[in-house]
Amino acid sequence: MGSLLSLAHRTNPVKIFVMKKVVFLIVFVFSGLAYVHAQDDKTQMEKERQEIQQELADLQKTYNQIKGQRHVTLGQLNVLKRKIEVQERYLNNINREIRFLNDDIYRSTLEIARMQKQLDTLKAQYSRSVVYAYKNRSTYDFLNFIFSANNFNDALKRIAYLKSYRSYREQQVNSILQTQQQIAKRKQIQIGQMQEKKMAMQNQAKQVEVLEGQKKEKDVAVTELKSKEKEVKGQIAAKQKRDRVLKNSLAAIVRREIERAKEEARKNAAITKATPTSPTENATTKKTTSVAPRSYLDLNASDVKLNTEFAGNKGRLPWPVDNGFVSIHFGKYEVEGTHGLKGDNPGITIATPSAGMPVKSVFDGEVAGVYNMGDGMAVTIRHGKYFTTYSNLTGVSVSKGSSVSTGQSIGRVGQSDDGTGGQIDFILMIESKNVNPEPWLRRR
Repeated sequence: MGSLLSLAHRTNPVKIFVMKKVVFLIVFVFSGLAYVHAQDDKTQMEKERQEIQQELADLQKTYNQIKGQRHVTLGQLNVLKRKIEVQERYLNNINREIRFLNDDIYRSTLEIARMQKQLDTLKAQYSRSVVYAYKNRSTYDFLNFIFSANNFNDALKRIAYLKSYRSYREQQVNSILQTQQQIAKRKQIQIGQMQEKKMAMQNQAKQVEVLEGQKKEKDVAVTELKSKEKEVKGQIAAKQKRDRVLKNSLAAIVRREIERAKEEARKNAAITKATPTSPTENATTKKTTSVAPRSYLDLNASDVKLNTEFAGNKGRLPWPVDNGFVSIHFGKYEVEGTHGLKGDNPGITIATPSAGMPVKSVFDGEVAGVYNMGDGMAVTIRHGKYFTTYSNLTGVSVSKGSSVSTGQSIGRVGQSDDGTGGQIDFILMIESKNVNPEPWLRRR
């Protein structure tokens, strides 16, 4: 009976069990938050991988269309270089995946060790409970423990204690079984993580081989282009000459459109001034007209609507041709393997399998200019303060001042500089500033 009394004074089985549950829940919550953060990162990584794989597939499709050409071209070299860039991004993504899996495996190892330690503790506690119960298994001891109470209330408390102690032992058994199940489940998860890592490492080795093959293919293309450096130099010189003419023509068109918009604004202001207004309206008008406009191409309602719609379609504009690829990207470029052959593209150069394909307007607008470039035609379309230009065209089917709609044919693709197919230069300007058109076009 003394043992039961001393145990009753020293321990409260329910309180001990509740405290352990609270500690477990705290650990579980913090572990769960870390797991959710890791899962978010992993989801983002998988999304990036899908986008990279799609881009690689698109590039391979493009390259398959042009690799049968008689001679290596700047377009082929640029596609090969782009494939290498995207392939390196793919490898970086795989490396990140392996790091994530290593972290997952490490966390699983720690979690299994923690749960195993918890299981050992539970088993030790249960073992002590069983030994104690065996030593005090006599019915006399339990009855004596109850009847030795000082009063009736104390006896009820002792009965409740014995019940809670029995419940505590049952809970110990349940906790042991649950922990064993959790350990087994975690071990299965870890086995799956190890299998994922094995597959990722196999894919990594495969993609490294693909990258090496791409680099060799690019080196062959560079060598061939180097042997034709004089010819390539002539092609770049012809494009630069065309770009200079185009730049001057575009500057004149934008200036003219701004002057036209200014004149329209002056006329509207004069009409407003001549119209009788109340003192309140007059004060408001003076206050409004005293502020200089951000852009004269953003004043009337139709321009505002066009500007808003055009800007809202960034990343969704259709390509000006149905079939083609970017052979020269926007901005400064240098031909690898040559003696400093370089250029600065005001837009993007799109190569097509053949000349004569339809060229289409990428958005609603008004034709601001049609002009002869010497070896081809160019069309500039105004979309509010945005201007798109399509150069190296033949058979132009629109005229200055005519309205065009999205997808409407405005001409046909002219011959490429290297004579292997078709080619157009596509330029995007915000007023007089050239911007990279690629982010504005939808992915193919």
